[in-house]
Amino acid sequence: MATLPPVQQNDDIRFLGAVLGEVIREQGGEALYERTERIRRASVSRHRGAQLEDLGLDRLTLDEALAFVRGFGLFSMLANLAEDRDGVMAQASSDMETAIAQLKDHGVSNDEILDLLDDALIVPVLTAHPTEVRRKSVIDHRNRIADLMKLRDIGAKLTPEGDCVDEAIKRQIALLWSTRTLRRQKLYVTDEVDNALDIMRRVLEPALPALYRQWDRTLGQRPQSFVRLGSGIGGDRDGNPFVTAQSLEYALSQGAQSILGMYLDQLQDLGADLSVSSEIAPLPDAIAALAEASGDRSPHRGDEPYRRALIGIYGRLSATFESLCGKPPARAPLVAKEPYVNPAEFERALAEIASALEDLGGDTLGWGGALGHLIRSVQTFGFHMATLDLRQNSSVHEQVVAELFAAATDGVDYLALGEEERVALLLSELGGKRPLRTPWAHYSEVVEKELAIIDAVADAHRRYGPDCISQYVVSMAQSVSDLLEVLILLREAGLYTRDPQPSCPIMPVPLFETI
Repeated sequence: MATLPPVQQNDDIRFLGAVLGEVIREQGGEALYERTERIRRASVSRHRGAQLEDLGLDRLTLDEALAFVRGFGLFSMLANLAEDRDGVMAQASSDMETAIAQLKDHGVSNDEILDLLDDALIVPVLTAHPTEVRRKSVIDHRNRIADLMKLRDIGAKLTPEGDCVDEAIKRQIALLWSTRTLRRQKLYVTDEVDNALDIMRRVLEPALPALYRQWDRTLGQRPQSFVRLGSGIGGDRDGNPFVTAQSLEYALSQGAQSILGMYLDQLQDLGADLSVSSEIAPLPDAIAALAEASGDRSPHRGDEPYRRALIGIYGRLSATFESLCGKPPARAPLVAKEPYVNPAEFERALAEIASALEDLGGDTLGWGGALGHLIRSVQTFGFHMATLDLRQNSSVHEQVVAELFAAATDGVDYLALGEEERVALLLSELGGKRPLRTPWAHYSEVVEKELAIIDAVADAHRRYGPDCISQYVVSMAQSVSDLLEVLILLREAGLYTRDPQPSCPIMPVPLFETI
């Protein structure tokens, strides 16, 4: 296993600590720097068995104490950054390639591995952290320092912008020193959604297609997209009254806006890249059809069918962006087109281009590079970025279903029924055709809120496709009726159907939290 040598990790801590010391001296003054250094050295000595001398901490003013704490807090953050880098590098060989090699050593064939991956689904789910007190600005500065340290690892002297790497690191640490560290207000659901999407855009969207490309090379062909993203932020309302139908829609629309915007940017770059001329390379019928259907009639691109095809694809994806996000994209299309019905239709158009380029110049030209990255992204993220998990406590479902039965059927006291009686009633209702919900009933605020969320889920399926929400987690699940109640609610929004046979695109998932 490849690990970062302890000497290098210690060098990183010493380097970052020394830069922080320079910043403290320059911005906090020599007295603060000297006091901080004395306490740091004394703390190290005490750790080694020496006694901590009287440093007069009780005589610090409030401003001096805050500056002192801020300095040690930043040093702890930078030391953790160095240790996190060590952890990432330590896992460099704990990857799919190593796992596949181990399987083959035990007699598992490549075809068997591919069959396994065809039926596999791995969904890391980002969860809400409303108690996160660090501000996004602090996290962003930390991440920039981590990126700059990677440049330092490879011996780069300058950043892509032309700045000295060490000076750029010092600039970020100086900004950290002058940045308020903690939040003053509690996070809202929309803040949590934005924070999660930032992680997906900055880390996961670039990383997953790149990982798939490595796995493609190891396996000798492209497996289906078995790793996808999930999120509970905006859909997990168990104990969080601020998650509503509006926050659910916000989470999905922001995810769509984010991923579609990235697709449009990548299409723009591909259009600049694919300058293949039909006067030099053969023109496949599929590409000729895409180019002709694009509506692009510029004489400057008359012999560049791939660019014309991408202009048409960009036009359709722009219309999709406007349809799903309610506003035009940042860069207007050259031609007006109809939106895509679903991500698979968009993917097919890209795959036709990749196949044609593969015939022209092999896998490197066809399914590799930026085009392969984009196709894999579409397979992985769709038009919604991350599948949103719903979650609610079973006791809430009981209350909602009880009110629905009370309003629709005289003499039915659902809460007074035993488990077997509940199951029989719920199964009978699922087998019928009548709606339980009636516009003439006066429901409680809890019921109205839950029904609004279910309606928003149904609308999301119509707009973004069934992959946008596929699981409904039931907290404190104890019995079969806890799952059937969810199906009753989904039926009220048209998501559970019984013709020609019972089916539902959303799976109730019991969460067993007590023995």
